[in-house]
Amino acid sequence: FFCSHINKRTTYLDPRLAFTVEDNPVKPTTRQKYDGNSTAMEILQGRDLSGKVAIITGANSGIGFETAKSLALHGACVILACRSPARGDAAVQRILGEWHKAKVEAMTLDLASLQSVQHFAEAFKSKNLPLHILICNAAVFGAPWSLTEDGLESTFQVNHLGHFYLVQLLEDVLCQSSPARVVVVSSESHRFTEIKDSSGKLDFSLLSPSKKEYWAMLAYNRSKLCNILFSNELNRRLSPHGVTSNSVHPGNMIYSSIHCNWWLYTLLFTLARPFTKSM
Repeated sequence: FFCSHINKRTTYLDPRLAFTVEDNPVKPTTRQKYDGNSTAMEILQGRDLSGKVAIITGANSGIGFETAKSLALHGACVILACRSPARGDAAVQRILGEWHKAKVEAMTLDLASLQSVQHFAEAFKSKNLPLHILICNAAVFGAPWSLTEDGLESTFQVNHLGHFYLVQLLEDVLCQSSPARVVVVSSESHRFTEIKDSSGKLDFSLLSPSKKEYWAMLAYNRSKLCNILFSNELNRRLSPHGVTSNSVHPGNMIYSSIHCNWWLYTLLFTLARPFTKSM
């Protein structure tokens, strides 16, 4: 447990990384190297994000939480968009435990409901805040077949369509806040699937398949492929307006709660844990 006696901040993190804001932060050069051991706090070292507003979906746990905490500890105003209000509030308290002056707030967002996405966007706009960073992080993996209230296969809607709709609803705020960015958390597993039929045309039935044709891993892979296609096209359309979009592969089989839908996935992630990047 560390304490900065200059500004009275406390942290469980290395004080050389936590709360470090340089007067004239130097942007990393192309020679600066990050590897599998790099942390979010290391990459953000020296950055002052004061005045920046970020929304992160699925930010109450896993990669989303670590991202939210890192941005908040560097001065950003961070909104944790979570399906569970209780877990969202608990995540906020964990961040405030690191730094009581952190600007963090939880808002309810259920990507399995397009109405919930709409309500979230309306609630955010009512705050009259800018939006500089939108991180589409929430996802389900290995989930059994089910339909959302909108009649779509749940993995497809939660991982892709819900985020697609969210970005459309917040597009005007992003453009007004430029320079701004959208980050879509995808996966290298997008390479192991296809969304075209035998004639090479887009097969919409593959995106939201019936229970008979459903395989959880393929559904996840397809949703991640949709993430990348969406991010690329979004960047093409919005970059002239000062809004960039990038998709990112966070790392293979990072041990988080994403594997909880089947004991076999939990076993595989546990076995791989010593060899993969930690949270």
